[in-house]
Amino acid sequence: MKSLEILLRPFCKGGVALLFLALLMAACNGKPEKAQSENAAEAEEVNDTTVYGVCGEGTSMHSLEIITDAGDTLVYTLLSQDAETEVETPSDVQGGLMAGDKMAVTGHKTADELVADRVINVTSLLGHWTSIDKNFTIEEGGTVHSAVKAETNPWTSWKILNGSLLLNCDTFAIDGLSADSLYLENANGIFTFKRQK
Repeated sequence: MKSLEILLRPFCKGGVALLFLALLMAACNGKPEKAQSENAAEAEEVNDTTVYGVCGEGTSMHSLEIITDAGDTLVYTLLSQDAETEVETPSDVQGGLMAGDKMAVTGHKTADELVADRVINVTSLLGHWTSIDKNFTIEEGGTVHSAVKAETNPWTSWKILNGSLLLNCDTFAIDGLSADSLYLENANGIFTFKRQK
């Protein structure tokens, strides 16, 4: 017992403060590095595989002609065939197909053709949308205006990224888009909006 008392004596006379300071410095030393690495990860941009353009005159029930923003004309098949079962599945088309409308398309290439997985009619997405607690306008150019002045965290920007709708930092799947309705889904649930005229 006497030897333990001799070992602890230096810590009892100011050594405790020194030990505490050393532990505090060691604990804080790792945290800024973690925060810096998290900020670096957030700064990296996600690769967007979406093709943007205008719906062409050659669009039909089972194919989408799109004139890309780069000026290329691409034709996507709107039916995907399962290799094993040979069952055809229609592509997820939201907002309809109208020649001249702006479109956002995600898809894949098979041996023979381009197949659309998801098509979003961006022209149909633009406009004034309302729900019980939201009242906002999606405008061309990536701007969102909120009509609810008391809203704590209003959406101010939007974009399509890999077939999803980003409103500020919130990512939504578009489950439904028509002339008068918009259905968005994320981990918090499904949100229904009606078009305000």
